Amino acid sequence: MSKMKRKLKAVAVLLPACLLAACASGPDYKRPDMALPENWPAKQDSTAKPVSGTSEQWWHLYADAFLDQLEEEALAQNADIQVAAARVLEARAQLGITEADQYPSVSANVAESRTKYSQISTFPRPTQNFSHVTLDASYELDLWGKLRRASEASRADLLSAESARDTVRLTLTAQVAQQYFALVSLDAQEAAIRRVLAGRQERLALNRKQLAVGVISEYDLHQAEADVAAVQAQLTSIVQARDKQETALTLLLGRSPRDVMSSELHRGSPSLANTWVPDGLPAELLLRRPDLKDAESRLVALNARIGAARAQFFPSIALTSYLGSESAAFANLFTGPAGIFQFAANVSQPIFNAGRVEHLVEAAEARRDQALAQYKQAVASAFADVRNALSAQESARQVLASESTRSEALAQAYKQAELRFQSGIASRLELLDVERNYLQAELNRLDAERAQRVAVADLFKALGGGWQSSN
Repeated sequence: MSKMKRKLKAVAVLLPACLLAACASGPDYKRPDMALPENWPAKQDSTAKPVSGTSEQWWHLYADAFLDQLEEEALAQNADIQVAAARVLEARAQLGITEADQYPSVSANVAESRTKYSQISTFPRPTQNFSHVTLDASYELDLWGKLRRASEASRADLLSAESARDTVRLTLTAQVAQQYFALVSLDAQEAAIRRVLAGRQERLALNRKQLAVGVISEYDLHQAEADVAAVQAQLTSIVQARDKQETALTLLLGRSPRDVMSSELHRGSPSLANTWVPDGLPAELLLRRPDLKDAESRLVALNARIGAARAQFFPSIALTSYLGSESAAFANLFTGPAGIFQFAANVSQPIFNAGRVEHLVEAAEARRDQALAQYKQAVASAFADVRNALSAQESARQVLASESTRSEALAQAYKQAELRFQSGIASRLELLDVERNYLQAELNRLDAERAQRVAVADLFKALGGGWQSSN
């Protein structure tokens, strides 16, 4: 009967401890409730392609082999990618350190000493030898979930680092595409300006011949020279902008300083892609965007650290032991009488610490609340990015259509103005006015092409790279 009473007493002692452990482990994470839209309010175009396929290589939509090569080079060599990957390794190692705290620690201890004492002291002693060999073990009981919550926080930190790496990858691929499109556009603008410059140089050469035979005056010749110089200055500015853009893209690719100074980038002809979000795609899939997963993982980590802080209110129970041998003579160290062992339990309960633990919990909760507000703001900003990207794509398509129509009309007007000028019907100023308008319209059209290509890249970036539909 006494044995049964002892068991009941033990259960009575352990049950409150288990209940306290459950209460002390801290709040379990639950994704915050947010009012999300059901789907995307996207306008569909009959010429557009749905966002689908692998999210890792969305840039293949442009069907440009040179762009594909640049993206692969950037992903392999960019410094930001390498830093993000190293941070993932650091977070994984930190997780291993945290999880190791949940297991016993075992170490070997070997000590050998020889001590000589003074022979003129009150109690003279001879020289003594001492040998000591033990196997030490220690273990902290995680009754209150402190170590488990710490491991949970470290796992969330690892997920956060991985999501941050994916965010860098997505941002990098979008930047490479955007700068590549800018470079292609500047090349086309340079070619357009060179065509106009060639036409003015031909007219200047003709004007010099006309001056020699007295058909025009020096005033007309000087005006023609000024017209050529104006286009040359415009060409110089475009060439400088193109070289600067090429340098920026080279740096983004992670090339060496020597390559930054001397290497050239090959360009292709990217297609004018146009995309739309498929029907029936739930808007909550945007929560898989890597930067949002990063923000949520940070929230999970900080939520788990509240439990680790709360566990400090409760006793810390540590078990220690050692097993070994101890002898004054090394020859007797491993004999039976030399054996030693110890098993000990240490319980430490905070009594008074001037509210330190309470403040630690309050600080952990405040950090969690900050992360919660940041996560909600990040989600709202992500949906704003998608809305702006969809609007920008539609606007870019309309602007390109208008600029193309304007450029085609002015191209015809320029041809007619040249014929009128050659036949003497139109003046030189009329021809120059039409030519300037045509050149500006062509430059605007080329920039509109760049804007449409960039708008599609921005849409994929806002969507987190795109995804395959469920059907």
